[in-house]
Amino acid sequence: MEKSKKGFAGFLKDNWLVIVTGLLIGAAAVLLTALGNPKNMGFCIACFVRDISGTLQFHQAAVVQYFRPEIVGLVIGAMVMALVKKEWRAQGGSSPITRFFIGMFVVIGALVFLGCPLRMVIRIGGGDLNAVVGLVGFIAGILIGVIPLKSGFTLNRAYKQSMAEGLIFPILLVVLFILSLCTDLFKLSEKGPGSMRAPWIAALLIAAVIGALCQRSRLCMAGGIRDAVLFKDFHLILGFAAILVAVLIGNLITGNFKFGFEGQPVAHTDGVFNFLGMVMVGWGSVLLGGCPLRQLILAGEGNSDSAMTVLGYLAGAAVAHNFGLASSGDGIGAGPVVWVLGAGVGFFALLSVFNSKRRA
Repeated sequence: MEKSKKGFAGFLKDNWLVIVTGLLIGAAAVLLTALGNPKNMGFCIACFVRDISGTLQFHQAAVVQYFRPEIVGLVIGAMVMALVKKEWRAQGGSSPITRFFIGMFVVIGALVFLGCPLRMVIRIGGGDLNAVVGLVGFIAGILIGVIPLKSGFTLNRAYKQSMAEGLIFPILLVVLFILSLCTDLFKLSEKGPGSMRAPWIAALLIAAVIGALCQRSRLCMAGGIRDAVLFKDFHLILGFAAILVAVLIGNLITGNFKFGFEGQPVAHTDGVFNFLGMVMVGWGSVLLGGCPLRQLILAGEGNSDSAMTVLGYLAGAAVAHNFGLASSGDGIGAGPVVWVLGAGVGFFALLSVFNSKRRA
């Protein structure tokens, strides 16, 4: 009995931070939904980046245009925590252009599915079975991405850079956000998901707290499954599970839980493309070394390669909407979705082969 108690105590000591972070992310998603964000979208990196891309007029989809404070809060929260803990460092130069294009395809895949890995978990917690199909695709993509990792895949090392390199992205993000609040330079949705939003100050502060916690816990949706497969390390998956538990409980309490495939908010029932979209997200996230949430946190820590990846996300959102690739509640887009997903798979496959140290 004593041994069992010590084992549980050790478990808590090793994993409490990632579990608490996951629980608070789930609670924040439920709270932000109650405050006005779209249902099953309290937190979604891909959706929020898409809205920012729209408000900057990179695409013209009028229903998804708003400068989401959550993105700003995540980056600034991570930056402040990294500075406090003396972990902030400007670094980059690890295949930035390649990362840009991987990021672009990752968000295209996410917008075919209608959500990033974080929203996928939030949707499951809301009873959306379409997101379970997406989870299967996400895991499949990660398993494919693990194969080149075992063969020595690398995007090469990052190098120390000037402080300015690490600060450009967070400062630009804050400046643009202030302009969105104080001017009418940017477009703003009057209907649709972009018009559904929590008060900006609440969204900003909640996201800043989550960003700080993610910086400390290193929580990553893709990293959790990757580590479980490669190293039998389930530490990060506990955060994944904690988000699901918190969202599920929150939705049951608030009456927002709806079990099934049909009639889910901002979701479609095309299982094939829910699966394929998340295959792209999982595979690309493994090649990048982190999911969209993790890339934002790293950008806040001064990593210019992650900042370049986030710019790729913005470009991907623009491409998805400008060329009819993004899905909607009615189904997949009218554009050449299959061809673009195929191009992404081909791009990832070539990278996996030519950036591996040991080739078969």
